[in-house]
Amino acid sequence: MSPSSVSADAVAAALHDAAAAVAEALAAAPDWGEAGTRPGQHHSDLAADAAAVGVLGAAGLGVLSEESGRHHADRAVTVVVDPLDGSTNASRRLSWWATSLCAVDAEGPWVSLVVDLRHGTRWTAVRGGGAFRDGERVRTSGCTALDEAIVGLNGVPAGHGGWAQYRALGAAALDLCAVADGTLDGFLDATTDELAPWDYLGAVLVCREAGATVVDATGRDLVVLDHAARRIPVAGATPAVADALAARHPRFGVAR
Repeated sequence: MSPSSVSADAVAAALHDAAAAVAEALAAAPDWGEAGTRPGQHHSDLAADAAAVGVLGAAGLGVLSEESGRHHADRAVTVVVDPLDGSTNASRRLSWWATSLCAVDAEGPWVSLVVDLRHGTRWTAVRGGGAFRDGERVRTSGCTALDEAIVGLNGVPAGHGGWAQYRALGAAALDLCAVADGTLDGFLDATTDELAPWDYLGAVLVCREAGATVVDATGRDLVVLDHAARRIPVAGATPAVADALAARHPRFGVAR
């Protein structure tokens, strides 16, 4: 499949089909506990991965999946997919887990879909076309002051960062989408190189189309199609909040 031979609508339809297949596979999976294959991998991850990869491959798309790596690397459009973001939450039935998909072409993130699998909420974006939650256009909160911000965290920060409040919810794709739609004012990954492209790319496109600023805390490109790549995504409703959060990453030794 070449970018010229497929429309954004067709790609979006494939992403929605993949998410539906994941939901069906999870509903039929009898065991959502750890699989023993590698640390942190659950039976639910494997069931969700098989469903998503099958649908996307049949649609003529390449795939980069957390669970099974690269498929059809020769194809012009690659879908970066976390079949079950927040699988630990899912295994404990905590209400914050998702499927995240981002179609990437030669120009970068093109079409994305993040589905809250617990509540059914869907965030979508097409490059240059805005961001949507359940079909309604979304924008960030517009918050400009960190001391007024409610911030999502991944990992443990080096002390209080000066924000008004924080939440540690456990699924980065949903955390970032919450920045896009104004539910949160910012997001800080307080780990160092633990999050991979499938954890954040689908939501990065949603964020950017909603007016949010999303960066790597050390200035690296977030868009990378490498299963071994890891980054430190930081997001803000405005550049001021994103910059303030990036400066408070533990690797910089800043504590408040």
